[in-house]
Amino acid sequence: MPPRKLARPLVWLESFTAAVEAGSIEAAAEHLGVARSVVSEHIRSLELALAEGATLLERGPGRRLQLTARGERLFAGTQTPLHQLDMKRLRDLASAEPVVRLGLNPTLSLALLGKVAREAAATGLKLVLSFGGPHELTRQVQTRQLDLAFDFTPLPPHEGVESESLLRMPFVVLAGPDSALAVSAAGRKALHVKDLEGHPFVDWLRDDPYGGANSARFAAHGVSVQEVARAESFLLLYDLLRAFRACAITPDLRAMHPFPPDIRAWPLREEEPQAVEVVALWPSGSLSPGASSLLGGLRQPV
Repeated sequence: MPPRKLARPLVWLESFTAAVEAGSIEAAAEHLGVARSVVSEHIRSLELALAEGATLLERGPGRRLQLTARGERLFAGTQTPLHQLDMKRLRDLASAEPVVRLGLNPTLSLALLGKVAREAAATGLKLVLSFGGPHELTRQVQTRQLDLAFDFTPLPPHEGVESESLLRMPFVVLAGPDSALAVSAAGRKALHVKDLEGHPFVDWLRDDPYGGANSARFAAHGVSVQEVARAESFLLLYDLLRAFRACAITPDLRAMHPFPPDIRAWPLREEEPQAVEVVALWPSGSLSPGASSLLGGLRQPV
């Protein structure tokens, strides 16, 4: 089978990237083993196809090539795996229109998306949204496929990623409206993990850090619960609590979004109180103006 050829825009992109990294058309041509005119032609074709003819590269001090604002956005996107690049994606990167590629934990979308969308609309930002768990979001920020992401701690290893804590949340006990716990704990101001002994319980998925934390709590206090379901998001949790008349231990999201009125909630009393943080993630040294604007809006109380 003959080797697969890159699509023409990706050949142009290869010349553009080589020129940026080498600092000159001549050095890029030598690196690629082609004539200088070929590299120049590829870069001009890219400018015509993606940026309405606007320049992506310009001469800087010492005659070294440097990126224009459009070129910077395009170059940042060149670290995306090639199979994910097409003309629409490349045009977004080179567009004069400010675009923020935003990743959200699905649970956080319930609480944050409305505020983020209003901030973007008010400042004329185009949002390109995606959703994922902590490993996927962190990987996409590391490879600069996302300009900004919002997730919960704990985070996976995140070399090449900067982060900022936006909100700290303690843990609470939740219970369905007709559950035995809702009846027995009526009037209580707080609950201890021991109060959950024998009750139907909705846990988090086993590879979720919250599920591990709950298992550790039960083991430390010799508590046994009747696990009736597992969830990975608040988007699924409430219906499970109602259907199974069960309880759960979760982060307290009420600073961002109220619990449904029929779901009972108590602070979790612990000897060593634990908390979860909502964090913003972005590529190291590369917080775009649009992403900075969104982040600034969320630094205010959510």
